[in-house]
Amino acid sequence: MAGESIRAVPPNSLGQRIARLIETQGPLSVAQFMTIALHDPAAGYYATHDPFGADFITAPEISQIFGELIGLWCVQTWLDQGGPVPARLVELGPGRGTLMADMLRAARLAPEFLERVEIVLVEASPALRQVQRERLKDCGVRISWTERFTADGRPFLLIANEFFDALPVRQFVRAERGWCERMVIVDGSGALAFALSPVASTIDAEAPLGSVYEISPAAEAVAEEIGSAVARAGGAALIVDYGYARGGFGETLQAVGGHQFKDLLETPGEIDLSAHVDFTRLATAAARGGATTFGPVGQGTFLKALGIEARAEKLAALNRAEAPGILQAVDRLTSSAQMGSLFRALAILPPNAPQPPGF
Repeated sequence: MAGESIRAVPPNSLGQRIARLIETQGPLSVAQFMTIALHDPAAGYYATHDPFGADFITAPEISQIFGELIGLWCVQTWLDQGGPVPARLVELGPGRGTLMADMLRAARLAPEFLERVEIVLVEASPALRQVQRERLKDCGVRISWTERFTADGRPFLLIANEFFDALPVRQFVRAERGWCERMVIVDGSGALAFALSPVASTIDAEAPLGSVYEISPAAEAVAEEIGSAVARAGGAALIVDYGYARGGFGETLQAVGGHQFKDLLETPGEIDLSAHVDFTRLATAAARGGATTFGPVGQGTFLKALGIEARAEKLAALNRAEAPGILQAVDRLTSSAQMGSLFRALAILPPNAPQPPGF
């Protein structure tokens, strides 16, 4: 390995295991490091933590209206395609179950929808599965859990809110010899560090020296799989996440712990790792699978089109003591100065399907 050595603090227990793996098998890509740090069965971040509130707050935790509108979006999209039966309502990375709880509450306005869909939560974390079971135990519908989304030939409505940002990314840095992949090594002091691969990749793009190029083959593979399944079976997928609509150069991978930014290589398994989502590449991947895509549009634009402002005003009128907080939460979700522009929404539907609400 050569170039770009960035020293880190001595590793914790998972870091020590990663260091031994590197010493025996060679350097790890950033994507491989992320996978271990987040998903190691014994010490990975998602296997051992409930990050919601401790390290970040998602839209469903900010306002119940977010989940209610997503639930009604699912109902309307299902009706627009003729109310197919049997069908599944799938959520990728359901967190604490808050989003699904709010979705199901709103969907009670269409009891035929809840009677005819099976709820499936895709969650790999045992700790979060337990939180979800407790949160949804009184929801009145049958729920099943799985570790990975799989298409089974039935139509489905799939929701992925802040799921794709946690999928592993590969990073390439523009060096004199070309675009070289950033790797994780063990430096002379035994600490984890970054270095560049001595062999340049086949990436062909002009950019200044030191520029960083991120891609997520994992995210694109999931999007293509979803697109293919939607095109064959019918239904829809809605992806809401923070990211950008036009690809470019720049490093977005970050580590967060206790609401503070951390060193990426510091205490793996104890901090959250995430990167901005490239919605253009997701849409392209879904289209490769045969689907039609709508968006991405800013989260604020999407939620306003679904009627978030009218719903907030009605809710505030019914709860005058809580009205300021309700309206403040909606502003946080929709304002371009906060989450309204940073977060985006992308819909994936079968070819020739009606345009979904909000797009």
